[in-house]
Amino acid sequence: MKSIDVVKARLMGAQDIQRTITRLARQVIESLESDDGVAIVGLHRRGVYLGCRLQSLIQKLENVQVPIGTLDVTMYRDDFRTRRSSNRMRATDIPFDVSGRHLILVDDVLYTGRTVRAAMDAVTDLGRPSRIQFLTLIDREHHELPIRADMVGRVVPTISREEVRVQFQEIDGRDGVWLVERSKD
Repeated sequence: MKSIDVVKARLMGAQDIQRTITRLARQVIESLESDDGVAIVGLHRRGVYLGCRLQSLIQKLENVQVPIGTLDVTMYRDDFRTRRSSNRMRATDIPFDVSGRHLILVDDVLYTGRTVRAAMDAVTDLGRPSRIQFLTLIDREHHELPIRADMVGRVVPTISREEVRVQFQEIDGRDGVWLVERSKD
């Protein structure tokens, strides 16, 4: 049997995403007031685009340039060998020393927490940050590990056969968040 995806609901449109990212940027700005060593690290794939949008908004709102990097956690995942999806490697580019920095890891969706755990392992291999926080656009609340987001755009309780799909204009041609159910043909 072939799996097909059924869109159950549009959770956020372009304006909703922009409003949410603006709110998240303001939360990051609050971190800047107490710590001038803040840097953003976007997790491949869509966390990179979310991180870039946050950096741009912070620049616009506060006239502060927050360093940004990108991180591929593929080889740090505990399910690397068992994942059915492709394990395509992407470039990690962190053009600053992470040691002593307050890092804000950014990803589009928090599901089990395994990607964030892998990201923490990856950045600590590069140095010893003074603090690591996690920011996500969507929290699905299916955490398998004791990991929570410090800054959350929206909480979307889901069931296991559902997925939350985030699309960004930069790579998908539109902004939006959809609740999708995988079912059998």
